[in-house]
Amino acid sequence: MVALTEDSLLSKFVKKGDAAALARAKGLQTVADLLEFAPRRYLPPGQSTDLSALRPGDDVMVVAEVATATTRPMRGRKGKMLTVVLADEQGHQLDLTFFSAYGHSAKLVPGARGVFAGTVGTYGSRLQLTHPDYELAADEEQARAAAQHYESHLIPVYSATGKIYSFHIRRMVDYALDTVDRVREPLPDGVRVARGLLPRREALELVHRPGLGDDPQRGMRRLKFDEAFVLQTILAQRRRAAEAELATPRLARPGGLLSAFDARLPFELTAGQVAVGDELTGDLASDRPMNRLLQGEVGSGKTIVALRAMLAAIDAGGQAALLAPTEVLATQHLRSITAMLGDLAQGGRLGGAEIGTTVALLTGSQSAATRKRSLLAAASGEAGIVIGTHALIQKHVQFADLALVVVDEQHRFGVEQRDALREKALRPPHVLVMTATPIPRTVAMTVFGDMEISTLRELPRGRSPIATHVVDAERPGWTERTWKRVAEEVAKGHQAYVVCPRIGEHPDAAPALPAKGDATSDEEAGDWGLDWDEPGDGPDDPLESPRELTGVYAQLHELRSNPSLEGVRLEVLHGRLDADAKEATMRAFGAGEIDVLVATTVIEVGVDVPNASVMVVVDADRFGISQLHQLRGRVGRGSVPGLCLLMTGGAGDRALERLDAVAATTDGFELARADLMLRREGDVLGARQSGRGNSVRHLRLGRRDDEQIIADAREDAFAVVADDPQLRRHPALAAAVAMRLDDDQAAYLERG
Repeated sequence: MVALTEDSLLSKFVKKGDAAALARAKGLQTVADLLEFAPRRYLPPGQSTDLSALRPGDDVMVVAEVATATTRPMRGRKGKMLTVVLADEQGHQLDLTFFSAYGHSAKLVPGARGVFAGTVGTYGSRLQLTHPDYELAADEEQARAAAQHYESHLIPVYSATGKIYSFHIRRMVDYALDTVDRVREPLPDGVRVARGLLPRREALELVHRPGLGDDPQRGMRRLKFDEAFVLQTILAQRRRAAEAELATPRLARPGGLLSAFDARLPFELTAGQVAVGDELTGDLASDRPMNRLLQGEVGSGKTIVALRAMLAAIDAGGQAALLAPTEVLATQHLRSITAMLGDLAQGGRLGGAEIGTTVALLTGSQSAATRKRSLLAAASGEAGIVIGTHALIQKHVQFADLALVVVDEQHRFGVEQRDALREKALRPPHVLVMTATPIPRTVAMTVFGDMEISTLRELPRGRSPIATHVVDAERPGWTERTWKRVAEEVAKGHQAYVVCPRIGEHPDAAPALPAKGDATSDEEAGDWGLDWDEPGDGPDDPLESPRELTGVYAQLHELRSNPSLEGVRLEVLHGRLDADAKEATMRAFGAGEIDVLVATTVIEVGVDVPNASVMVVVDADRFGISQLHQLRGRVGRGSVPGLCLLMTGGAGDRALERLDAVAATTDGFELARADLMLRREGDVLGARQSGRGNSVRHLRLGRRDDEQIIADAREDAFAVVADDPQLRRHPALAAAVAMRLDDDQAAYLERG
């Protein structure tokens, strides 16, 4: 046997191709990674041989012999499929189906005997296993020996990848457990004992090699706690480091911009807006930099809360920068903020207020002259508020005294981008990040544990209710009625959005290239929160390729040829249009000169047209819960009730479950929990955007039990860091933290 440590690379004892496949598909590179790769379920040994007792839906392991094996060409695609018939000693049969015969047809020949594992399904009247895991024996004696082993243990089933099957992974794990002498213990002994947790070595044995009377969940509880504890240690260290920095206190002066703005408000702030405003004022007045997340329901008034904080910073002699992910949103912020400020945004200009300031816009597609004016206004301090896209973080952008950084839709930005803006301040600035996607408590503790969190739940008075319905696009009558309903709203003098998942090709010319330095370029590759785990619901399903998604230009053409919409004024909006075209389109829509706006998700946040009363989301199953909730927040913003129609055709059950959840409630916090239950943790936490797999392997953030584990780990980790900030007395924990904080992981953790 090759001597191994937890740090040994898998390539030391695994075939080179297999090691590369595990690294690529599962993120497994070291022995420690392999031991952390827990089985996704266990097969009961009592179902090992009797084929007559099998039922659809059973997870089974059978010992049987190949009776027949047949290959045939696939219909509608290249390659051959393999159908194998197994038989037991009583003559009962079970089919195996492989949609790719490659690698299997040479081994699964009549007379071959082995162990086969999978989930029982049906095809016609026959039971079958589709792409089962299997392990063949050289002879009947070896098969019997394997069966006896399986009958004395729970059988771990690992998530397979490519040609590396569960039994293969089990053998790798067995080898690693038998060979590694010492398993690191990241938990301090006091924490482990106080929480009643198993030693780590014992926990790994229980997870990977449980006997018949064992409970693998006891081992999993230890692995979950370790994962939560290391993450919380990182967050505790980050919070401690942030608290050690010194910032310039920013106290709003009496009779300044903030007082003048409040005096002119034509409406009363909600109780929530007042409370959060007081929290921000207190943070700004401190000599420790504010590091706060503001989460709020769609339409809850986060922008006005952030604006009041920016005005307080200006009153104290500083500047504020507002970073937005798209030009459409940055321009909308400029329009709404200058409208709310009125003459207070015309400082130094004819007709401007004496105490006023200037609001500047900086984006990547501005003309050279406009860009130069904005750069000078920021560098000289003339502009108290500078709004921009990624163009704000470029090296040549300077500020006179940057006091407050506001990041809108924080999940669209990485740590490098946020820190590049922070570094433009003379001293560490105060930071406020905002999201309109409510965050469940588990995610808040796991991802944003180094930040203070403020929440806006109350909607301002005057917001209208929004009704949401799912439309089956495969029923022509339903589709026809959808567009007639849009026409009816337009006839009443209202407006509509039609949202498509992609841009598509312009019928006349190639689309313009995106503006350099902006985040509006790749809408077609956006993170829609898709979950391809269900057969028939995505590209990983061998039975079905995904349908072509609808583009805005194709949808525009279809609507213009629809008799129900004759005479209706339609236009498109997407991120590849140049800045002037986007601005002109939004102004025209806001002025009521466009009836129906066919757009991508570029209108997801920040767009405020009170006269828009209806939204149709095309291919709605291709969007996640949170994004659909954000999108429908664009209607019902005035006195007219809103209507959101989620159009889908050919969606799988999992996708329909998402759509039904959105249709059932407009409570974003309830939807956030539903989102967490329906989606993989990596999707919810944004790991897709970081280019990695799931950043939590064991924790399931939608489960109450795991929420308590995270809370307990947080309490213990913060106590350990308070007592030993550098972890000098906890070298194993320090090593676990260092392993977790590679460059990509650090960016993920700090993305808030």
